[in-house]
Amino acid sequence: MNSEAPKDFISQLTAAVAGHVEFDAFTRGRYATDASVYQMMPVGVVTPKTIADIHAVISLAKDYGIPITARGGGTSQCGQTVNRSLIVDNSRYLNQLLDLDIKNHRCTVEPGMILDDLNRQLKPHGLWFPVDVSTSSRATIGGMAANNSCGQRSLKYGTMRHNVHSIEAIMATGDQWHFGHTEQQPTANASQQALLNELLTLGRQEADEIEARFPKLLRRVGGYNIDALVPNLQNTHNLAHLLVGSEGTLAYSTAIELKISPLPVHTVMGICHFPTFYQAMEATQHLVALGPVSVELIDNTMIDLARNIPLYRSTIDSFIRGEPAAVLLVEFAHDDQQKNLQALQLLCERMAELGYQWNAQPSQKGGVIEAINSDFQTRINNVRKAGLNIMMSMKSEGKPVSFVEDCAVELKDLADYTAELTELFKSYKTTGTWYAHASVGCLHVRPILNLKLDKDASTMREIAEKAFDLVLKYKGSHSGEHGDGISRSEFNEKIFGPRIVRAFQTVKTLFDPANQFNPGKITNAPRMNDRTLFRYAPGYSMSDVKSRLDWSEWTGAGGGLQGAVEMCNNNGACRSLKGGLMCPSYRVTKDEKDSTRGRANTLRLALSGQLGETALSSDAMHDTMKLCVSCKGCKRECPTGVDMAKMKIEVQAAHAQVHGHTFHERIIAHLPRYAPAASRMRRLSNLPTNVPFIRKLLEPITGFCASRPLPQWHANPFRDNSNDSEGEKDVVLLADTFNRWFEPDNIKAARHVLQAAGFRTHIAQLPGQRNLCCGRTYLATGMIKRARHEAKRMIEALLPWAIKGVPIVGLEPSCLLTLRDEYRNLIPGTATDSVANQAMLLEELIVKEAEAGELNWILKAPAQRAYLHGHCHQKAMGVFSTVEQALALIPDLDITTIESGCCGMAGAFGYASDTAETSMAMAELDLLPLVRRAEKDSLIVADGTSCRHQISMGTDRQAMHVAQILALSLKVDTH
Repeated sequence: MNSEAPKDFISQLTAAVAGHVEFDAFTRGRYATDASVYQMMPVGVVTPKTIADIHAVISLAKDYGIPITARGGGTSQCGQTVNRSLIVDNSRYLNQLLDLDIKNHRCTVEPGMILDDLNRQLKPHGLWFPVDVSTSSRATIGGMAANNSCGQRSLKYGTMRHNVHSIEAIMATGDQWHFGHTEQQPTANASQQALLNELLTLGRQEADEIEARFPKLLRRVGGYNIDALVPNLQNTHNLAHLLVGSEGTLAYSTAIELKISPLPVHTVMGICHFPTFYQAMEATQHLVALGPVSVELIDNTMIDLARNIPLYRSTIDSFIRGEPAAVLLVEFAHDDQQKNLQALQLLCERMAELGYQWNAQPSQKGGVIEAINSDFQTRINNVRKAGLNIMMSMKSEGKPVSFVEDCAVELKDLADYTAELTELFKSYKTTGTWYAHASVGCLHVRPILNLKLDKDASTMREIAEKAFDLVLKYKGSHSGEHGDGISRSEFNEKIFGPRIVRAFQTVKTLFDPANQFNPGKITNAPRMNDRTLFRYAPGYSMSDVKSRLDWSEWTGAGGGLQGAVEMCNNNGACRSLKGGLMCPSYRVTKDEKDSTRGRANTLRLALSGQLGETALSSDAMHDTMKLCVSCKGCKRECPTGVDMAKMKIEVQAAHAQVHGHTFHERIIAHLPRYAPAASRMRRLSNLPTNVPFIRKLLEPITGFCASRPLPQWHANPFRDNSNDSEGEKDVVLLADTFNRWFEPDNIKAARHVLQAAGFRTHIAQLPGQRNLCCGRTYLATGMIKRARHEAKRMIEALLPWAIKGVPIVGLEPSCLLTLRDEYRNLIPGTATDSVANQAMLLEELIVKEAEAGELNWILKAPAQRAYLHGHCHQKAMGVFSTVEQALALIPDLDITTIESGCCGMAGAFGYASDTAETSMAMAELDLLPLVRRAEKDSLIVADGTSCRHQISMGTDRQAMHVAQILALSLKVDTH
């Protein structure tokens, strides 16, 4: 059908729906992909606020013959959630817990409820929903039900089908129906009874064929669950199980009643090491016999990839011993911890019985690393759960492709099946990385292919055909977790036979005769290698835009910018609402536009010309990046390395090249240049801060929010660029613009601390020239040439010190860490590397000196307790722990790290009239409520000037830099 919606349809839909109705190309483009290889431009996107909205959507779409695709987290691996249809996104608003029955271990949720959110609400009651998929931070219950998701511990808890009691759903007719156990069904009307009769008749007719053709495995999620219609001794059926796994093709779920389980109190884990992959697969059946709740696989390729990701490197090193070809993570979860420890001992004994010992010959070298500490287990599980994204972190044109990823076989066949599939990959000169659910014979594997090439698209199909022949040989399931979608639906006939597929079609027709719901999935599917449906369709190319930063680490147009943008695999880790950093603006708006994934998709479509020739420099592209606060959370937490903060710089520069810079942007950018003059005229400069009426008058001119006072220019700014004469070791201190002119006491405190640590302090400067600046304000506004000029000045001043190995110390994380991060992209080369390698925050140097035994000072706690908030850049660059370590040097100071994400201020972001509200909403997610609960006599510590100002304005508490805390703690100055 035509991808453009009729104007009448758009106007009627907009009038009828309380939620968001969007038909612009940019929004449609953001929903054209999921975590699969496919891309289909939808007709439009609706984000409903109420169930009434969904009724209106279904009714109007039916009138206009427009199909509908329900969508949750958009994490489908097989293309279930893309279509040339109207996309209806449940995740933003329809995400509530509707009912909780603790006594009977049941709850009812809306379809957009995210699994982690549900479990956070269940945890206080000692309960959880145990279908623990790896995408739990963004997977919705509706999507999980539609896919019949399984999770890591399905060996104990089963699949979604085993954990869904009933479903409320809207039919294609617009009627609301209840699907559940037939003996508990509400009185059916004539049409409901007629459908029930036809379904049960189908079950009786096809019972023998279902018995003959359906794989006898827990992990069978392909096709429709028509085995739920087969006659049984109890003469009861759960019709909700027919909707589970139907991929939104039969009805539109609006409420899902779940079985919930007691939360495991105690767990232990054994990490079993093997010298070959085959041996690990062969051993699985023997380890499962010990009664674990899960046995998860990680192979050596994934281990190596994870080691190259800063977020996971230390964890890998903590649980991997030597160089195993594969490890199995065996988890036990008995209620009695003593039983868990006994099971762990039996695991060690079983491995020894199988011949695996640490001191054995290479062919049998292996053993068990025990993980009893819960935090240690969590870190290990986080690596395993990130398996997909870790695999996708390869920076080459070829990527691991999902299409035979989760076939399942019986455990006795697992070693032989995986060996044959590996040989199949080799015959096509490719390899696959193995991981996931060994306990149920469902291993994830993705051969590496470049789907921009016709030959690799053809290879994908040939491998699929032969892989599914192997599945048939071992009487397995061609879809053990990720469903059918586009990539597997057409192979249902190969697996189930023509008669069962006809039965599938009958079910589809009974429910949805007009083919309105998510057409082309499970039945009437397109060819899986139809390249017109690919993300990289025939003719896909990127204009060779002139990038401003160095992207040579990647491949493709724009000096590698193309490859960097295409690293986004759409798995949606950036849609997490709790824990970690990314993505702070998405956590506030829950708008796909404001996720790292949404921005990356928009940028890819713009660069490839799919949004128009001027898309990159357009206002719509600029608006896409507007709420990105450049926290760099994605740099660390996106396992595929999508660094949106740097990409935003490119977009801002492209926009400015066409549209110029606003007055607001110029005020921000040139702050380091006019700061000396503004400081001298501080009475005048501080008037807007001190007089609300003036702020109100200036708001439309300056773009600064009248309700948020700007920082005060200090009466005694830091002007002392002289060097301290005392100290045995040299150190260079960066007096950054913010601390120099607004908070000079931090610099003075840092000099005092450094002197007490035995350093002779030199203030970084170029003799006879203006003060140095890192160029951060220019980067923040896309003025890359000016930023590069400031970077060159900085490197010129610091290189002589760096060559001598002198530490270069900064106080403001966003400034100092620019030397270690963006400078390598602004001015790549050995000089930059030399400076970057010596650049460190004050706390990093102090911890380094302490570990070397070089600190001969006495500290006394200035308070009993301190609450510590980390700057986003500290966390993103992996150096936040040194603040905790530095504070831990102070005896008797009780330190509590605030579990918070971005403070939301982000430089000028929190002061701008059009983003101040979002800024405060970010701060209110975690940081400000936790600070308000802190004892009045406690200290609040935050290294970032933006963080301190946000805390001050939001709580009336004054946060302090770690330099100030250390200076206050110096009881005896030994120097």
